[in-house]
Amino acid sequence: MINIAVLGYGTVGSGVVEVIEKNKEVIDRRAGEALYVKYILDLRDFPGDAYEDRIVHDFRIILNDPEVSIICETMGGLEPALTFSMQALKAGKSVCTSNKELVASHGAELIATARQNRCNYLFEASVGGGIPVIRPLNVALTAERIELIDGILNGTTNYILTKMAQEGTDFEVCLKEAQEKGYAERNPEADVEGYDACRKIAILASLMTGKTVRYEEIYTEGITKVTKEDFLYAKKMGLFIKLLASVRYEAGAYYAMVAPFLVGEDNPLHSVNDVFNAIFIRGNTLGDSMYYGRGAGKLPTASAVVSDVIDCAKHGRKHIICLWEKEKQPLSDIGGACRRFFVRAKEGSEEEVRRLFGRMARVDAGVPGEFGFLTEPMTEREFGEKAEALEGFVGRLRVDA
Repeated sequence: MINIAVLGYGTVGSGVVEVIEKNKEVIDRRAGEALYVKYILDLRDFPGDAYEDRIVHDFRIILNDPEVSIICETMGGLEPALTFSMQALKAGKSVCTSNKELVASHGAELIATARQNRCNYLFEASVGGGIPVIRPLNVALTAERIELIDGILNGTTNYILTKMAQEGTDFEVCLKEAQEKGYAERNPEADVEGYDACRKIAILASLMTGKTVRYEEIYTEGITKVTKEDFLYAKKMGLFIKLLASVRYEAGAYYAMVAPFLVGEDNPLHSVNDVFNAIFIRGNTLGDSMYYGRGAGKLPTASAVVSDVIDCAKHGRKHIICLWEKEKQPLSDIGGACRRFFVRAKEGSEEEVRRLFGRMARVDAGVPGEFGFLTEPMTEREFGEKAEALEGFVGRLRVDA
């Protein structure tokens, strides 16, 4: 029997216990031994809960129990999750987590500690919820030089953008609906400002490069400035607006960013709607592959945590190699990244647009007092200079189509 402890009995933690019990027969068979949740750590008591007899309030009980070999960290946040995870790894106990904030901030350090103590730090659930993407990067795609990762990595923002496109309503209206349905937090800042997607792409970028990509250095732009008028133009052009988290390798440099993009039907991410997530990966010899599914939620995320538990159970005290070193991976300034842009401008500024941008493909979507146009490919820096000089400038979206 393999004894497990769960840290945090909230949405994901309770889901981990539920998945282990619900799928016990198949999980035990695949793990090679029976798995048993011996402890559940939480500050609260849960009178009447089926597992109330396993609730403990002191982490030292878990840490000092030699029978516990695997810990599921589903607490979220940096502390005390970091301290508990470090102490567990130093004691030779493997840790499986869904904590994207902790992984993005201290992933390399935690992996190195696991390696030194012949155990594992696994984090499949930290990106994409139940979508398997960490394991493919660590195992199935190890023969590849990864050139590109594009992802829709936040279900809340994808739901809002989908509703705005379908219903032609404003951001605030769709955000309120997302909150009412439980898809958005009361304070949605981490989602709508792109911070959640930023941490996730930082994790994927670190696995792509083998070094630490700091999420603080990734250019991040959320969806709060996307308007219903933007969708009118997108529909007119046959394009779709998606919040993309991206890292790519071009001419010896790595670029990473999170921002709303216009995408076309040739981009497989265009059809990913509602709360679903997807990650598109391009390897230099494999070519393109994509991973799609529910990017959040109690049971999908818990399922990913339990899949890591099974991996730990199968490997025992053998460390599973994960190439993510503490050395920092420099990112190039996005000012040098080249792409097309869609610009909204005030009616009557056509001559100024032609002077600054040259050839103009005008787009009329019935928006009073303005028109749109697509630029030729140019660097972010060059576009920024031209847009600043355009007195009739209304707004812009990047184009990946």
